Amino acid sequence: MPKIIIDGREVECRPGIPVLQAALEAGWDVPHYCYHPGLRIVASCRLCLMEMKMPHPRTQELVWAPKLVPSCQTPVRDGLEVRFNSEAVRQNHRHVMEYYLLNHPLDCPVCDKAGECYLQDYTEQFGPAASRMVEEKTKNPKKDIGPHTLLYQDRCVLCTRCVRFTEEITGTGELTVVNRGNRGEIDVFPGRPLDNPLQGNVVDLCPVGALLDKDFLFKQRVWLLRSTKSVSPADSRGQTIWIDHNDGRIYRIRPRFNERVNEWWISDEARFGWKFVHADSRLRYPSVRGRGPADPAQPLAGRVPLAWEDIPARVRAILGEAGARDGGARVAAVLSPMMSCEEAWLLASLVREMAPAATLVPGFVPVVGRDQIFPKGFVIKAEKCPNRRGVETILAYFGGPQAGWNDFLGRAVEGAFEAAYVVGGYPDPGWVTPAVAAALARIDGCILHDLFPSAAAASAVVLLPAASWAEREGTFMNCDGLVQAFERALPPLEGVKADGQVLYELAGRAGLFRSETVREEAAAAVPALGAVFVPRDLPPHAH
Repeated sequence: MPKIIIDGREVECRPGIPVLQAALEAGWDVPHYCYHPGLRIVASCRLCLMEMKMPHPRTQELVWAPKLVPSCQTPVRDGLEVRFNSEAVRQNHRHVMEYYLLNHPLDCPVCDKAGECYLQDYTEQFGPAASRMVEEKTKNPKKDIGPHTLLYQDRCVLCTRCVRFTEEITGTGELTVVNRGNRGEIDVFPGRPLDNPLQGNVVDLCPVGALLDKDFLFKQRVWLLRSTKSVSPADSRGQTIWIDHNDGRIYRIRPRFNERVNEWWISDEARFGWKFVHADSRLRYPSVRGRGPADPAQPLAGRVPLAWEDIPARVRAILGEAGARDGGARVAAVLSPMMSCEEAWLLASLVREMAPAATLVPGFVPVVGRDQIFPKGFVIKAEKCPNRRGVETILAYFGGPQAGWNDFLGRAVEGAFEAAYVVGGYPDPGWVTPAVAAALARIDGCILHDLFPSAAAASAVVLLPAASWAEREGTFMNCDGLVQAFERALPPLEGVKADGQVLYELAGRAGLFRSETVREEAAAAVPALGAVFVPRDLPPHAH
C-alpha cells in the first residue's frame, strides 16, 4: 500500500487511485465537481488543484512546484508529498468559485438540491463572501429531456458527469455538450430523449440542482428526510440502496455504494419500483373465510376480520390437524423468494416441526426478458425477486419432501394437499394467475400471506396481510450467493404486522422479532446465512 504525505500527515492509500480520492477517503474535504471515481477523468472544473513537491530541474531536490496541479489526475505513488492547506490553493478556490457563481441563479429556496448541493457547500467553505457581478446574469431555459428527468440549464456547472455516464456506463450516449465557451450547455441529441434503464443515476451524479427527478420535484426538503440502508427487491442482483423517507412515506430511492454488486449505480426498476408500498389496494387486516361461497371477483367480500392475537391458535390448529395424519404428508409450505432469509427459516422450521413429512416449495420466481449487461459490467437481472438463492439454501438444509412451483400447483389441483401456508409478497398481484387461484382453491386449509387482494384470497381459509420489504428487516441472498442486510425504513401499515413478527408468534416465541437473533440461530446450522457482506462506507463527496 503506497504512503503519501498530505498537508504534513502520512496517509496510506489504495494503489492506483488519484490523490483526490485518497484525500477524500482520508477525511480531507477537497472541493471538486467533475471528478467521479466511476467515470473517466477530465479535470475540467479546476477546483481540486493542489501543490505538489517535484524535483528541481537543476538540483533534483524535491521542492514545491510553482504551478498547481489537478489532484484528480495525479495518481498516488509512494513518498509523494502534496498540500491543500496553502494560500495558493485557497486563492484558486476563491477565483474558481467566483467564476461558477457569475451566472448561477439565486434560487436555493426553491431548488430540490438545496441541502445536498456541492455548490452550496463549497461556496460556504471555499468561495467568496460576496459577489462582484453587476451585469445581468445569463438565463437559460429549463428543458424536459426525458420521461423522468428535467434539466435546469441555468444551474449547470458543465462538469459533464451526466454526459460521461451515458457514454461510458449505459453506452446510450443521449447527452452531449453543445456550443463552446460560456455558451456551452448540456442537451440531448435531437430525437433521442434520456430514456435508458439507468437514466435516473444522472440526477444523483449532478453535483448541483441542474438535473432533477420529476417524481421528487418539490415533494420534500432533503433535510427533513431520514435515510435507511436497504437492499432493492427489484431483481436478484441485490442492489444496495438508501430509502429516503419522512412521516411514514417513501419519497425517493438512491444508490448506496457497493463494490461487489452495483458500485455507484442502481437501475430505474430499483429507483422507481417502490410505489406499491403506498398502494391503497394493499391488505390491511387479517381475515377468515366466511360461510358463503368464495367470489374471485370480490376476494374480500364475505370475509370475517380476525384479531391478530387469535391468529397463532387458528393457524396452528389448521396445520396441526393436517400434520397429525401421515406425518403431515398432505401439508405444504410455499416459501416466496420475496421473503427474507430469516422469515424463510422461521416458516420452514415451523412447518417441519408440525408436519415432518410436509412438502416444502420454493415460490414462483418472476422472470422478465433477459439479463441486461451494460458496457462497464452493470447488470440488470431478468429474475425479478431478491432471495431465490436464500430460500433454496434453506430448503436444501431442511431436506425432506420438496416440490417445484409448477409441480406443487399440479398436485394441488389433484387434491394432494389438505393444508398449506402460502407466502406471496410480490409487488405485482398478477402472480396469482387463474391457474394459481384454481390450484390454491383446491386446498381447503390454505393460509395465504400476501400484500394484495387476489382471486386466491377469496378462497383462503386464513388471509394474512403482508408487510412490504421497506417495513421489514432481514437479509437477502443474491444470485451470486452474497448475503446482504436491509433495515426497516417504515412502520407497517396500521393493522398490519411485519412478516417476521407474525412467523415469530406462530412459532410460539415470545417478544419482538429481531432478524439478527434469528440469523444467528440459522447461521449455527447454515454458516453461509451468517456471512453478511457490508459494503464499504464512503465519506460525503467521496463518491
